[in-house]
Amino acid sequence: QVQLVESGGGLVQAGGSLRLSCAASGRTFSSYAMGWFRQAPGKEREFMAAIHWNGRDTYSADSVKGRFTISRDNAKNTVYLHMNSLKPEDAAVYYCAATTTYPASTPRDYVNWGQGTQVTVSS
Repeated sequence: QVQLVESGGGLVQAGGSLRLSCAASGRTFSSYAMGWFRQAPGKEREFMAAIHWNGRDTYSADSVKGRFTISRDNAKNTVYLHMNSLKPEDAAVYYCAATTTYPASTPRDYVNWGQGTQVTVSS
């Protein structure tokens, strides 16, 4: 298993950018595919993007394609979510998660979760 800690959230104006980071502990990080989800108040957890353990294969939800990009650095045990052109509706708690399945876009596919980081977008 891996332990995950997200960071990088905060308050940003609409149209701005943020980079979220997720640091993993454990020697097996490179054997997990990683994903990012978000959850707004009163809504279900929503898939954003996932990346294969090879670091090359990725896919994203249609709602954020062209604006959000996932990447990873296995040497640093870190996965990133680069978010551009942020909108007020992107405000949510963002979670990273680890899975042994790829592709995987539903929460039940993921075995380890971070505690989340809050993203707030002002209009």
